[in-house]
Amino acid sequence: MNNKLINLILIILVNMVVSCKNNITDHEKKDIKNDLDRMYKIDQIAAFIPEGKYKNYTQQQWETFKDSVFTKNTLQAKKIFDKYGYPGFSLLDKEKEAKFWAIIQHSDKFPRFQEKVLRSLKKQIKKNNASPEHYALLYDRIKVKKNEKQLFGTQLDYKSNGQAIPKIGLMDSVNIDKLRKQYHLEPLKEYLNFMTERHFQMNKNIFAKEGIIEPILYK
Repeated sequence: MNNKLINLILIILVNMVVSCKNNITDHEKKDIKNDLDRMYKIDQIAAFIPEGKYKNYTQQQWETFKDSVFTKNTLQAKKIFDKYGYPGFSLLDKEKEAKFWAIIQHSDKFPRFQEKVLRSLKKQIKKNNASPEHYALLYDRIKVKKNEKQLFGTQLDYKSNGQAIPKIGLMDSVNIDKLRKQYHLEPLKEYLNFMTERHFQMNKNIFAKEGIIEPILYK
């Protein structure tokens, strides 16, 4: 078998795989959307401070609950990804793409899967088929988990005075706003001030005890 024939067969096989991933029935779409709605709802409960019945959980119970939620969601998201690739706008819609991304964002126990999704997400962005800001947020999250500097400054720590700062640091602080703009993110100072205000409101009583009565913003 000559090389030209081998290459032709490979191209046909690749196209068949892509075609299978792109072919999705209305029933399948409905099932995926329902799954993502359910997964996202419980994800948002686990991603924030305990509310409702979860307030009565011990710290260990809460951590066990969160781990269970993020793990189950990741395994379900992996099934979707393995069958259809990254579910961009053309496959589902903007709302469901955002929900899928949020679940991947919390899949920290599965870094190799996160990186695989990140590569696929980048390809979809080039086709205008996914949200650029989702790539930036996932990219930075993966970097920070590796204890490496960020590219977009989306992952934050807070100073003792409540000011938000990029966790671990930035790869390129000089061009940060140019990079952020390319991925539909606001200027870094604007983002840091927004998060500083949010952090202050969530911890207002604690800051009041320290004599801080308003958020300390960047000028």
